[in-house]
Amino acid sequence: MLIEAYDQLFIGGKWHAPSSDRKFAVYNPATREVIAEVAEGDEQDVARAVAAARQAFEDGRWANMPATERTRLLFRLGDLIKSHAEELARLECRNTGRPIREMMSQMSTIPEWFYYFGGMTDKIQGDTIPFRGNYLNYTLRVPVGVVGQITPWNHPLRILCKKLSAALAAGNTVVVKPSEFAPLTALELGHFCAAAGLPDGAVNIVPGFGACAGAALVSHPGVAKIDLTGGTGTGRAVARAAAENLARVTCELGGKAPVIFFEDVNLDEAVAGAMFAAFVASGQSCVSGTRLLVHSSIYDGFLEALKERTRQLRMGNPLEPTTQIGPVISQAQLDRIQHYVETGLQEGAKLLVGGNRPMEPGLNRGYFYTPTVFYDVSNDMTIAQEEIFGPVTVVIPFSSEDEVVRIANDVPYGLGASVWTNDIKRAHSVAHRLRTGVVWINDHHRTGPAAPWGGFKLSGYGRENGFEAMLQYTEVRSVLVNLNREPFDWYSSTSFDRRLN
Repeated sequence: MLIEAYDQLFIGGKWHAPSSDRKFAVYNPATREVIAEVAEGDEQDVARAVAAARQAFEDGRWANMPATERTRLLFRLGDLIKSHAEELARLECRNTGRPIREMMSQMSTIPEWFYYFGGMTDKIQGDTIPFRGNYLNYTLRVPVGVVGQITPWNHPLRILCKKLSAALAAGNTVVVKPSEFAPLTALELGHFCAAAGLPDGAVNIVPGFGACAGAALVSHPGVAKIDLTGGTGTGRAVARAAAENLARVTCELGGKAPVIFFEDVNLDEAVAGAMFAAFVASGQSCVSGTRLLVHSSIYDGFLEALKERTRQLRMGNPLEPTTQIGPVISQAQLDRIQHYVETGLQEGAKLLVGGNRPMEPGLNRGYFYTPTVFYDVSNDMTIAQEEIFGPVTVVIPFSSEDEVVRIANDVPYGLGASVWTNDIKRAHSVAHRLRTGVVWINDHHRTGPAAPWGGFKLSGYGRENGFEAMLQYTEVRSVLVNLNREPFDWYSSTSFDRRLN
């Protein structure tokens, strides 16, 4: 069973009341009802968590644990999440508003990260380096130390587990600051870490607000690395603050993903792919397909089919299996979406469908917004350049491969993109020209623990997943061994060794 109260912080393997005794409300965005009162961590709580993580790191209880034992515990953690997947999915559904059909699917994949990185604990190896003279030079990869992880509200448990599994596998200890909008499954993970048998202090979880708990974590001199998923503005602020301590930073930030449809695609498959790219999670994803770039020869038919299919999407109670579109996370996000829709209309774009809040009974209480598509859009419009983070996409025509590559790359972001075509040569050629960290061919949104994930440009730097993540969670130590049997004295009057270093 899941824990029932969220009024404590998970620090040093134990549950503690926050130093201030303050709590904050967490809401169900589908109903605006309070679903939990959550402990609010502050600077003192972050300091306690970092101290617990640092002690656990320095005494070696996790980093020096035999790799096979770390593997067993990470596998156990994955097993616990797997056995509670349905309960976690329902909790996250209530906390984020994402439809249960999406959450059940996503939750079923999360254990894969613990199994993948759990299997990597004994594969973090160094190199032997050719070196002049009778010397042996080899390298070791060692954990960076205490890692601060700041996670978002759109995929709360999935993104946390992506980060946490890699950091732990590399031998680091972790302090997590989950989003104040969706901290519940992160706190559940603390319960699972204890149940799995992870050493006290290996994982610490301090919910709170970014301006207080988040800022304290980023600026703490005991934190060696910050790993953030969030908006580009937040990424800039975090990178500046972490730079004061020369802490490493990995940040996965905003996006404005192009979804490219060439003329040879099957129209029904293309429209289905466009909707999947644009409207999963109500468009609240950094790789959401917010620019549908469609070849001019199929543009009109694409618009008509997309309009009809989008109108059929079912909005409703996220806990109902038939619901396809849920609410956005908050009133602030709802206002942001409406602002961008109004801006698009003012700049001359035309609405194909949507552009309003639903008024049906049961929907007008929550933060729902109808799936929205614009056409007659040029790529320099605000709605084609800036991240909206809602169920809003635009359709832009193109005539040639060179033109679509130019349009696709002509945004400040570079996280994800997809190319839809049956021409295998063109698919790879275009994929190689896109300035994004992730490219799908005839698909979108798919990922896995082995596939590197991260962006170019304002979408951030560093990578999650795969061995790339292990490189970012470890430091390289170079060891040089003198194998010469003759004694060496540089300052001896008889020394003729002309080599200083």
